[in-house]
Amino acid sequence: MEIQQALQRAPNTLSAYRRGLDDYLGFCIRNGIDYEQAGRAEVTAFIRDMAERPPAGRRPVKGLANATVRLRLTAVRLFYDHLIEEGVRSRNPVAPGTSGQVRALVRGQRRLPWIPADEDWRGILEAAREEPLRNQLMLALAYDCALRRGELCAIATGDFDPAYRTVTIRAETTKSGRGRCLPYSPETGDLFACYLTERRSLGIGRGPLFLSTSTRNRGAPLSHWTWSKVVEGLAERSGVSKLSTHSLRHLCLTDLARTGWEAYEIAAFAGHRNIQTSLIYIHLSARDLSAKFLQGMASVHQARMALLKGQLA
Repeated sequence: MEIQQALQRAPNTLSAYRRGLDDYLGFCIRNGIDYEQAGRAEVTAFIRDMAERPPAGRRPVKGLANATVRLRLTAVRLFYDHLIEEGVRSRNPVAPGTSGQVRALVRGQRRLPWIPADEDWRGILEAAREEPLRNQLMLALAYDCALRRGELCAIATGDFDPAYRTVTIRAETTKSGRGRCLPYSPETGDLFACYLTERRSLGIGRGPLFLSTSTRNRGAPLSHWTWSKVVEGLAERSGVSKLSTHSLRHLCLTDLARTGWEAYEIAAFAGHRNIQTSLIYIHLSARDLSAKFLQGMASVHQARMALLKGQLA
């Protein structure tokens, strides 16, 4: 973990690696496995264990998500790479084979993200009316700029340029390591101006924009987990159970695709490294064209049938 930190991995990535490695080593201890000597069979048993875990917390279904399983296997693979470098063992049981077709132990899955419908969005906004001004601004920015949770919470007062109505997302706060400058709407600008007045009662210095109002750590930078709890509360009060901190980002990028943005433009706005990730939202926006497509096909079908009827007559 010290090596991964020295390699400038993102804090969330380091945290995920720690959880993954703790999970694997705990599995080895519970099952009497010598992790230094474990082979492909033991790693496969760990994969099966993750797939068969009962529902817990916000995970209503059996087993861990595919992305979680693959991330934890990445942590285990890096751990065995380290043991090989230290001379403890000579082979990595998680690495793909070298003969024939190279395949990962667990094949990746790419599910289409859930997007709030119009009635869901109205319910979310209705529930947000009860929220403090800070949370309303965070909700507006998360949608307006398609921000990840970490990017949103890391915004500082100096990142805003009210004259041009833009906010700078610094590279060190992003998942991809790509900084970007994004516009925000006049409505978000009004919320920002109002919140600055409220923020002065918590701290007058420059720094993180969003500050805690709790008595325990008043004026401290707002944590990721606090924002997650705010969104969970919105989901409960609005009845939109699938709402998460990432749903607002998905909705914004889908709306950009609906309005005709190209994939490379969406990728630049979202900070995606791979343009293929942005194509998901292009595909999602195609759903809105289904009614128009069916209507057009119906008229073509009728025309062809009328022509056919004339020929047969």
